This record gives sequence, structure tokens and C-alpha cells, in this order.
Amino acid sequence: MERLTNKEEQVMHALWKAERAFVKDLLPFFTDPPLHYNTVSTIVRNLEEKGYVGHRTYGNTHEYYPLVVREAYQNQYVIGKLVGEYFDNSYKNLVSYFAQNEKISAAELREILTMIERGE
Repeated sequence: MERLTNKEEQVMHALWKAERAFVKDLLPFFTDPPLHYNTVSTIVRNLEEKGYVGHRTYGNTHEYYPLVVREAYQNQYVIGKLVGEYFDNSYKNLVSYFAQNEKISAAELREILTMIERGE
């Protein structure tokens, strides 16, 4: 799985939300700034070449759908990059950061520990 550009990630997020969509259906997801139809179409085709998106043909148009689930991409690139670049490849450092900056409570940490112990 290849890393995506920021715009490709934005289009994938829209497609993950939509589940299946024609290019015109993705345009409302991009309002600030708005993206042109041709731009989104090009990005979707690039995503298809990278193996992230598939399509079904209806005459002259294509309905696109994700081939990669959001969680798989998130686990491989988003979380991995964050932990690798900012927390010395240590999830412990990540959790410690949130605890020290009061982004997570002791009760939430206990809940996470319980989930880990249960294998959730």
C-alpha cells in the first residue's frame, strides 16, 4: 500500500463516507476550497492506479468505491507516521503525551487497560 498525498487522502475520506459514488457525488465534500470536477476525477483515477479505488461502469460514467478500508490505511500510515515521527516509535510515549497534557483521564486509561486485558 502506497502513501497518499494530502488531496488523495481527502478524496479517500469522502469516498469512505460515501461508500460508493460518482465523481459528481464527491464534489460537495470539498467546499473550502472547492475542488473542480476534473481535479477530483484525476485524483480518483490516480487512486485507482494505486489500488485504493475500484469502479463499476455505467455507460460513459463510473461509480467508484474504496478497495482499501479506512482502518487499514489509518493503521499503516496515519498512526504509524505519528508514532514514528513524533514519539520515537513508542506507543507508550504517545499515551504518556496525552496523559501529561490532560487529553485523557485516568478513568479512560483504566478503561483502555481493561480493553487490552480482554483482548478487545
